[in-house]
Parts: sequence; structure tokens; C-alpha cells
Amino acid sequence: MTDLQQQFERLDTRITVWMADHSVAFLRIGLGIVFLWFGALKLFPGLSPAQDLATRTIEVLSLGLIAPALSLPILALWECMIGIGLISGRWMRATLLLLLLQMLGTVTPLVLFPTEVFSQVPYAPTLEGQYIIKNIVLVSAALVIGSTVRGGRIVAEPGSQPFNDGR
Repeated sequence: MTDLQQQFERLDTRITVWMADHSVAFLRIGLGIVFLWFGALKLFPGLSPAQDLATRTIEVLSLGLIAPALSLPILALWECMIGIGLISGRWMRATLLLLLLQMLGTVTPLVLFPTEVFSQVPYAPTLEGQYIIKNIVLVSAALVIGSTVRGGRIVAEPGSQPFNDGR
């Protein structure tokens, strides 16, 4: 191996170790910012592009017991709590439970209002549909964060710990 290759290898290793040490925290804080921001928008009627679909969904799911005037601030506070929990890194189990429950509610318009979330059901989502479908990434991020709640971690060198993925 040449000197340049060795230098590159050392730099690459240091960068990889740094990412392994810090990436989950960045992911957690970034996800928290998204939830806090989107939740805060819902506290000011008319600012969130998702508010009409969200309030109608909650109204249908609650069998009309929760009116839009009440459901929007509840949803806003729920999302803000998720954001604060993620940003602070505290109460992670409760925060992730709230996040996953909120995400379950978020996908229901795909079933309840398919003609509003798809211009061609089921393969051409509208802007609202895209807004819902992108939540797959948010749930995936929550799963990565959740994998660290009991001490799991990202390992910089795959060969440094035993791992069996079935291959």
C-alpha cells in the first residue's frame, strides 16, 4: 500500500469512526426539529399544508367525537412533544411510542381518502400523498434511534463486533 493510500485509509477510518459516534445524535436532533417545526406550524391555523387532511382524518377516526377545532391543537402539541423529546434525548421510549402512534394516524388517509392522496390510485400520489409517503423515512429514522435506546450503537468497523445477518 502506498503512503497516499495509507493516509487516505487513516482519514477514511477517522471520518467513519466520527460518523459512527455522532450520526444517531444528528439523526435524533434532525428528526426532532422536523416534528417540532411541523407541530408548531399547526398551532397557527392556515400555516400547515397538511392541516385540513389531518383534521378530517382525526374526525373520521374518532367517529366525529373530536372536531377539527380541537384536533388541530392536540395534534400540534403531540408533534411538538415528539420534537422536544427527540431534541432533548430524554424519555426516548415514550417519545418513540408517540411518534409511531402519530405515524399510524398519518398513513390512514391513504385508505380513508385515496382520491385525495393519489391522482391515479395507487401509484401517482398528489402532493398530500407524497407528504404522507415520505413518512416511511421518518419511521425508519425512528427505528434507528430506537435501536440505541437500550445501549445499541453503530459500529465503525464492521469486523470489530460479531454480527450475523444470515449470509
